[in-house]
Amino acid sequence: MIALWTRRAARCVALLLALSSTACVSLSDAQRERAAQIATQARSQVIDCQTPDACAQPSPLHDLGERALADSTPAEPRHFALILDRGEDSLLARLNLLRSARSSIDLQTYIFDKDDSARFIMDELLLAARRGVRVRLLIDQLSAIADLRILGALSGAHRNLEVRIYNPSFGKAKLNYFDYAGSVICCFRRFNQRMHTKLLLVDQAVGITGGRNYQDDYYDWDAEYNFRDRDVLVAGPVAQTMASNFEAFWNAQRSVPVERLNDVGTTLLQGGVPTMPPAHFLRPQRVEAMSRDASDPVLIQQRLVDAALVVSDVKYVADLPQKHRREHGPDAAPSAPQLESLISTAQHEVLLQTPYLVMSDEAQDMFRGMHERADAPKVIVSTNSLAATDNPIVYSMSFKYKRRYLREFGFEIHEYKPFPEDAPVDYATLMPEGPPMDPPPGAVESGKPIGPSGSLGPSSGSSRASASGGGDDKGKGKDSDTAGETTRKMQRTESRPSFFSSGAGSSPVPLKRAGVRMGLHAKSMVIDGRIGVIGTHNFDPRSEKYNTESVVIIHDQAFAQALASSIRRDMSAENSWTIARRQKSPLFSGLDYSLGKVSESLPLFDLWPWRYATTYEFMPGPDCPAPLQRTDPAFMKCYRDVGDFPEVNIGPKWLYTRMLTAFGAGLVPIL
Repeated sequence: MIALWTRRAARCVALLLALSSTACVSLSDAQRERAAQIATQARSQVIDCQTPDACAQPSPLHDLGERALADSTPAEPRHFALILDRGEDSLLARLNLLRSARSSIDLQTYIFDKDDSARFIMDELLLAARRGVRVRLLIDQLSAIADLRILGALSGAHRNLEVRIYNPSFGKAKLNYFDYAGSVICCFRRFNQRMHTKLLLVDQAVGITGGRNYQDDYYDWDAEYNFRDRDVLVAGPVAQTMASNFEAFWNAQRSVPVERLNDVGTTLLQGGVPTMPPAHFLRPQRVEAMSRDASDPVLIQQRLVDAALVVSDVKYVADLPQKHRREHGPDAAPSAPQLESLISTAQHEVLLQTPYLVMSDEAQDMFRGMHERADAPKVIVSTNSLAATDNPIVYSMSFKYKRRYLREFGFEIHEYKPFPEDAPVDYATLMPEGPPMDPPPGAVESGKPIGPSGSLGPSSGSSRASASGGGDDKGKGKDSDTAGETTRKMQRTESRPSFFSSGAGSSPVPLKRAGVRMGLHAKSMVIDGRIGVIGTHNFDPRSEKYNTESVVIIHDQAFAQALASSIRRDMSAENSWTIARRQKSPLFSGLDYSLGKVSESLPLFDLWPWRYATTYEFMPGPDCPAPLQRTDPAFMKCYRDVGDFPEVNIGPKWLYTRMLTAFGAGLVPIL
């Protein structure tokens, strides 16, 4: 009883501290109106271009939208679809479309940083507004631009530019420790309801959605860790559905104009609209090269347009902001049920790619039922290893249930390597000094990170702890073209549980080798080789219950097969390890299995040390010319056991994750 009262008292104290810390910056209605007036009156009214097309640059990528709309009828819609696998291509497509916009740009995202790629996009949005394009930028508050000077400058920059923040806790754009603590204690459910939807829509004709946010590590521009991600560009009538969904979010009660937020408003009241801080690009030559490429129609045609596929049956399925009401109808949250419906109707194969393999009870029941069918389809999963993931806590839950995934659901699981050998990236740009190498003896143990060349340096693929903090830009401010330089503290919060921290809740674990690490972030699916899905949905409980999500579903065999080829490349032996049952012990194997199963089912204390499954690596040879399925009789001859956590350097290999699986089960609903 005393302990209970102590916990309650601690919560009350934390809440009072949080509320007191925010009270001093809370604005009255009159002050908020005055701040909005300051921003509105400061906005430039000057339009740099007087032509009907707002001086838009010619773009064969933008032309896809016009061609698709011109060739479409209500009965026979026509679309172009382009899979954006390469990070730099995805950034290139965005920049080209922004410069080709003639009337409107709507951008909706979960994370918007202020590093090279994000600032590049930010400046392009300002240029578009000044030449006459209506620009609307909607960012989720949890990962919005963490700089009040920049937000204040954007609020009063131009009449054609509007910025809104979704679901701001305590009416602020930038939260501190006490804000987070107070939000978790007083408003846990609302604080975790995030707008995870990501969309760039240009002229209501061409849209991009998928896993990427606006931060360097989504475009292969980070010096330490980059996401293997995927977007899809769609041009045609479905853009109208995208526009309607964006409009619903833009006009939602939780979408607050940035100038009306307490902290941004205080900035405006105290000093007027600040000037935009100058851009200090970490690698200006790279930015300049990308800028040139984005205005080269021949290059855009060759790298992007030529790869676009003609498709007809395209759906944009997206949750509405009403999903965040306590009582909402099925129409407010259609993404999860429609995806489950697609999966459950599979006849032959489900190819699933998710960075975080944590499933809701409903999803587990569905996959268990599918596996029990006489004609059960194969379910092949591409996901992260502990060495590759950006969130070890989430991985711990995947690790906990591997027996269930393999035995009860029949999954074939492939876990992404931190240093894939055949990823869709420009290795020369990513690692100009060569591939990852083994560190000198004792270097990692001494706590000194290893640079890509093997010399002691500030950057290391063996540790991201120095680059995983909050949103404050604490980089060294040096311009450099070397991939081995630590850039800044990251505000990556894509998958973290929102507890008492204004920074990232977790960071990648240390590795044995140095280098630029990669981790899966793509969210995609292929059903029976004929239906392709790309979007923001992680197929996890958080996506189902808390976040708003969006997906593009395309019923087209050519598109589905192209997507399947991309996912299978990620699962290849060069890029992923295979999860399979470990070899049976000659003694007590049945008892071991039973005790492990019982321990796994416990809600908290899962402490049985011997796991059902482990990680294997393909060993090619004369008798093993090609990778095998884990059920093949020759599997053990062609694969070697590399342990539960290959590449990971965390002392006793299993200790860290085993602790998380033992005590972290209660986190599943919000992971």
